[in-house]
Amino acid sequence: MKKKLVVLTGAGISQESGIPTFRDADGLWEGYDVMDVASPEGWARDPEMVLDFYNQRRKQVLAVNPNPGHDIIAGLEDHFDVTVITQNIDDLHERAGSSNILHLHGSIFESRSHSDPDRIYKVGGEELNWGDNDEFGNQLRPNVVWFGEMVPLMEVATQEVEKAEVFIVVGTSLAVYPAAGLVEYVADAVPKYVVDPNIPGIRKTPNLHLVSKKASIGLKIVKEAILDS
Repeated sequence: MKKKLVVLTGAGISQESGIPTFRDADGLWEGYDVMDVASPEGWARDPEMVLDFYNQRRKQVLAVNPNPGHDIIAGLEDHFDVTVITQNIDDLHERAGSSNILHLHGSIFESRSHSDPDRIYKVGGEELNWGDNDEFGNQLRPNVVWFGEMVPLMEVATQEVEKAEVFIVVGTSLAVYPAAGLVEYVADAVPKYVVDPNIPGIRKTPNLHLVSKKASIGLKIVKEAILDS
């Protein structure tokens, strides 16, 4: 039976494919204040701007490809029972071949009813526009978790992390909660690897291994370590 491997990924892994990180040093996302395009208040103020913003991000994702970091994670399924928990809203893990993925913050390729978050739809084509409604006439919005909203898959993610026999964190600052708190649910005896060029602040915990490298290089190091263990 394969060991259970859980990988928590953030913006740093997709950055190597050419997707800018969600939040850079000046608090902007592609020139927009994140609260204008990633909050219920921003949606209420100017939904058409928000829709256009995500249309541009969707086209951006479609124009790039998975990188070696994504490929390494997908390849680990040959050796482990892998669950990927990602904070990213792109589909690069899917395109790399990973088969069990939890999108904590939603997917840019899905829409949902403004009135009922349980009514979720695939985005047909590249654009989601004002006037695109569900079957009940309610406007569709990106199926993305915005600031101030609940993270529906947190309970499922926590259950996966609790079952981990190996745990890897890659490309995330561990600064965005509640996702950052998942590491607290990993058992002390479980090997934990954190891969990031700038190692985030993380409390001292047993079996913690810090790899100060970008995702593709760091994951190659981690792969060799866990296959040899």
